[in-house]
Amino acid sequence: MNYLETVPAAERSAVVDLAAIRHNVRHLAEIAKPARLMAVVKADAYGHGALEVARAAVDAGASWLGTAHISEALALRTAGISTPVMAWLHTSDSDFSAAIAANIDIGVSGWELEAVVAAARDLEVPARVHLKIDTGLGRNGCPEELWESFVGAALAYQEEGLLRVVGIFSHLAVADEPRRMETDEQLQKFREAVAVAEDAGVDHEVRHIANTPAVLSRPDSHFDLVRVGLGMYGLSPFPGQSAEELGLIPAMTLKTTIANCKEVPAGQGVSYGLHYRTAEPTTLALVPVGYADGIPRVATGGPVMVNGEVFPVVGRIAMDQMVIDLGRTGVAGTPDSFLGREAVLFGPAGFPSVDEWAQASGSINYEIITRISGRVTRSYVDSGAAADAVVALEPDSEAVLP
Repeated sequence: MNYLETVPAAERSAVVDLAAIRHNVRHLAEIAKPARLMAVVKADAYGHGALEVARAAVDAGASWLGTAHISEALALRTAGISTPVMAWLHTSDSDFSAAIAANIDIGVSGWELEAVVAAARDLEVPARVHLKIDTGLGRNGCPEELWESFVGAALAYQEEGLLRVVGIFSHLAVADEPRRMETDEQLQKFREAVAVAEDAGVDHEVRHIANTPAVLSRPDSHFDLVRVGLGMYGLSPFPGQSAEELGLIPAMTLKTTIANCKEVPAGQGVSYGLHYRTAEPTTLALVPVGYADGIPRVATGGPVMVNGEVFPVVGRIAMDQMVIDLGRTGVAGTPDSFLGREAVLFGPAGFPSVDEWAQASGSINYEIITRISGRVTRSYVDSGAAADAVVALEPDSEAVLP
């Protein structure tokens, strides 16, 4: 007997609304016009599920898909997704042959060029490459002083029929702080690098440097293609500006059910270290989600909504659980008990936000959604939300899609 088949429902669930994904893609694509949009689905689509999100994004008009690793791009191809896909972060163990055979575009910054060419020569199939210039972020990307020779080497291999230079790209460092001048400097360096490549004979299809914050705040960065990550998932890249203010709909709702509800006296310690003690007799409710599920251990104070009320987490977050203080007695053991009630940690408008959990943990919203672990079941709904509507997930509206 398969005992897992007897489990009626997920005890912990990250519910992803594909209608929100489609809305966000359409909204950002409209802002970026006439540039096309690359939907970045690296890291399992920021924890939302790469295959489901990729399909929804393409359905909404994304022209490209982006991943960090070749293995992530290959998974999309294996699932039957034929949309142009680019992967840009490699090691000496990256499978360039598989990428070329699967028609995956490869971002190259320097050393990878020779490895990509070797794979293309063995396969007798030209690679599709995007040349990356480091305009100031200081991570990947060809240094400015080596750019001209790097472009020349790529063009020589193109003449041999071993590759096609499809694009030129870079990445912005501080676009989430629109007033900083470094973005202006990076864009100028990017334009100069593109000019050098074009003068050398590169006939590119796309130039791309804009991420989500640049799509929203720097139309001069859009060029031919924009790479959208966080915004596609309905979250704001700007501190102090909400997703709703930007016309975005958060796609993920993280929820569980209350596992215990009990009355305690004043002075009751809560969780490891006993750093929190109740000030008066009260009711504690146990939320069965912890840092093994991806919630930061340090996020004490993070919000949990039960019965339409929001309660802060008290005491230290443990591996599997956390505690909320209801601030009243006369609840446990009565029809008003919270035992078995739905608890929502974050979701779209009307629920606590990912940003509140980021603030509680001293982190960023990117990290909160991306770190939700595989122990949390992903399920998918399609709310059918209108383009400018706010999604509100009702408990009885869930339907796991095939």
